[in-house]
Amino acid sequence: MQRAGPPKAFTAARWSFETVKKHSANTGFYSNTSILKESPTQKTTKSPGSPQPGKLNAAIVWPPKYDLLGIKVSATSYAEAVELVLAAAQKNEPAVISCHAVHAVVTASGRAELRDQVNTFQIVTPDGQPVRWALNSLYKTNLAERVYGPELMLRICHRAAQELAPVYLYGGSPQVVAALSRNLKNRYHDLVIAGAESPPFRPLSQSEKEATVRRINSSGAKIVFIGLGCPKQDYFAYEQRKQIQAVKVCVGAAFDLHAGAQTMAPRWMQKSGLEWAFRLGQEPGRLWRRYLFTNSTFVVKLLLQSGRRLVSGKF
Repeated sequence: MQRAGPPKAFTAARWSFETVKKHSANTGFYSNTSILKESPTQKTTKSPGSPQPGKLNAAIVWPPKYDLLGIKVSATSYAEAVELVLAAAQKNEPAVISCHAVHAVVTASGRAELRDQVNTFQIVTPDGQPVRWALNSLYKTNLAERVYGPELMLRICHRAAQELAPVYLYGGSPQVVAALSRNLKNRYHDLVIAGAESPPFRPLSQSEKEATVRRINSSGAKIVFIGLGCPKQDYFAYEQRKQIQAVKVCVGAAFDLHAGAQTMAPRWMQKSGLEWAFRLGQEPGRLWRRYLFTNSTFVVKLLLQSGRRLVSGKF
């Protein structure tokens, strides 16, 4: 199917959007949809970061995955993940990338259907330090750093701006997605935001799902950032893995953080694997049960998996 919006080389025209609020009398919820407007055509040159024509014909080699509590987590880095996302975008390959910290890994490992769906994704990044530590301990992957959803989003946006690859923002509240759009444009002036919307905080009807797919595909977006939270964003990405033609990147709390709705943990806490403690201090009433259960479950399951590998002689 021919895709509308910016041309394949991303260089013939610039696109902007304005947010329109639609009100549902039944739910009282305001949702955002995007209207694309074409700006005057500008003469542009090919970005130095754009792939050579021969590379578009090369098959994409996704990073190796390793079993962690039944979830196949990718041993990858920021540089590799960004390169692969942009390569898939250039090839119009509708890949799915999801960032998994402890909570996401534990949640998926405890739900057979979700586990099977997540394990089909092209990349599942080690979003949290404990996930990275576990891969290094179990499989000697020697990962130097985690691949954190909010940081990955910024790095992809940086490259997408260089290559004029349009992005789409799907998730968050109307206020969050509007602030996120402004902040990203202020940070990356050449970033083409093909559209942005805040879906209702309820299950979508079939007609709403189809309309969402049409909006995203007709926008010309090559990369869709999904910020619905865990596990909702993974369910959505899997369900629409073939219908949405763009690369789908599930980034969780990145929407709230980059919109300024939440505060990011200090870097020393991030590096020490204590980001959960920082977030718990911000929202104790909402998060204490989650972290008490998921952190404990992660440790117990990891010890059991380590024990099985030790007994089998795989350590």
